[in-house]
Amino acid sequence: MAVSTTMRFLKSMYGSDVHGLVWGYRFAPNEPAAPVTLDSAVEWLAAPESRRPGEFCWLHFSLSNAATESWLRQHLPLPEAFYESLHSEVGSTRLEPEADALVAVLHDVLFDFKFDASAVATASLYIAPRLLISARLRPLRSVDQLRAAVRAGEGFRSPVELLAHLLRDQAGVLVDIVRQATQRVDHIEDRLLANRIAASRAELGSLRRVLVRLQRLLAPEPAALFRLLTQPPGWIVPDDRQDLQRSAEEFAAAVSDTVAVVERVKLVQEELVALVNEQTNRTLFVLTMVTVLALPINLVAGLFGMNVGGVPLASHRHGFLIVVVILLLVTVLLAYVALGRRRE
Repeated sequence: MAVSTTMRFLKSMYGSDVHGLVWGYRFAPNEPAAPVTLDSAVEWLAAPESRRPGEFCWLHFSLSNAATESWLRQHLPLPEAFYESLHSEVGSTRLEPEADALVAVLHDVLFDFKFDASAVATASLYIAPRLLISARLRPLRSVDQLRAAVRAGEGFRSPVELLAHLLRDQAGVLVDIVRQATQRVDHIEDRLLANRIAASRAELGSLRRVLVRLQRLLAPEPAALFRLLTQPPGWIVPDDRQDLQRSAEEFAAAVSDTVAVVERVKLVQEELVALVNEQTNRTLFVLTMVTVLALPINLVAGLFGMNVGGVPLASHRHGFLIVVVILLLVTVLLAYVALGRRRE
């Protein structure tokens, strides 16, 4: 009873079992994927490949569980480059051959991505002829889409085809982000046309930061794929190479769409800055006009307010009206000159 309670607690805490496994599947030719446990997967991997031709496993781990790395080091002979990728921060993309296998470091947005610049995480992958291992710290959207395809009964002939499908899911997620970003930019442009500027500046800045970060992190991925395709490992069959090439092309197209949206956001920001500068200039012009038009009144009031003798028109019957008329004429003349120069 206590063991069962502990298992439920760990699963709710990490989303995985006591060894860090989130899910595992075994693939066989012309059959849907079957869920497997770690014990059965280790037993299956220890069996000779000739007994189960065309079969492979996909094991997905959570790095939130501290037991994940220790279990992997104890039961699976993985290259050290894979373990180094588990501790790397969000940085450059990797997809390189390593000891007759592939080690990949791919970036993706979190499952609950909401246009936050920090909502980008890393997934580490190890791809071998009979095994695909993936590990992540937090749930990623494209990995979850790949699992949904597996659970729906979609067939896969090799781990490389799984990798290609994952890359296409990444491209699909990026296209969806670009589509949402485009809709937000359209909405901001509509608000700019209505001169509602205050609510648009912060939103544009946040949107541009997110897109630029995604572009910086994901842009190297197609290049890494194309480099791999120039000299792929010998166990990658031609069909898998074609899948990888198609995935690289789709991903490159999605990245180029991101670049286009970033440029559009930049242009909208420049237009917004121009509108803000125009409003500022109008405000400064109004203040300047008020200062210039009030200058004669202030000057005359200051002169006539001095307590000295010889103030003009002090004893005249209509002195006040004469001064007011003179001030009005001078003010109208200054306004005519200032407005005339503004029109020019």
